[in-house]
Amino acid sequence: MPRPPDTAKRRELLDQVRDYLLRNGLANLSLRPMAQALGTSDRMLLYYFGTKERMVAEALAEYESRPLLRARELLESVGPPTDPTSLRRFMSELWRQFKAPDVRAALPLYLEIMSAGLLHPDRYGSVIRDVLGSWTDLLTSVFQDLGLTEDRARTQATLLTDASFGLLLAPLADGHWDRADQAFHVLLDSLEPGWHGGPPGGDAVSEAAAY
Repeated sequence: MPRPPDTAKRRELLDQVRDYLLRNGLANLSLRPMAQALGTSDRMLLYYFGTKERMVAEALAEYESRPLLRARELLESVGPPTDPTSLRRFMSELWRQFKAPDVRAALPLYLEIMSAGLLHPDRYGSVIRDVLGSWTDLLTSVFQDLGLTEDRARTQATLLTDASFGLLLAPLADGHWDRADQAFHVLLDSLEPGWHGGPPGGDAVSEAAAY
């Protein structure tokens, strides 16, 4: 009977693979040069992960969950937002954390993953879908706690997640992080009127966000 993979060794390899990806990116990724750089073999990597695509997805899964984990810890420590003002403070703090050097350093890799996912959805498409889906689910719950209906909560969460993600990635091309920062706060200005509970009524922002 074959010996099961060493769990501790597997985790160590995942950490090494993630660091390698952050340094070298996804373009032209090949198992053999990576294995040599990690002091192992391509056969050993396949033994632990099965395929290159699964290895990449697993290596990024824990890393991508860290900002989400921080958000959940923040919600647990201070409690969920109880009104639009406290929700705005919560989102501003999340944005500040996403500007941290360790998170910003990983953004080019996620842009590569997004592009690869569009071209090869069967290989990497799930990575970005999982990231966006997890953030949207979390914010949907936050909006529901404010009294929004499930549909309105998910619409607002989707809009906020997708727009914020775009504002994090666009400066990779133009380098204008200061403009992205200003744009994020203008985004909050535009969306905040739609964060009040109850029916949207005549609020133009809420009605526009529903379509």
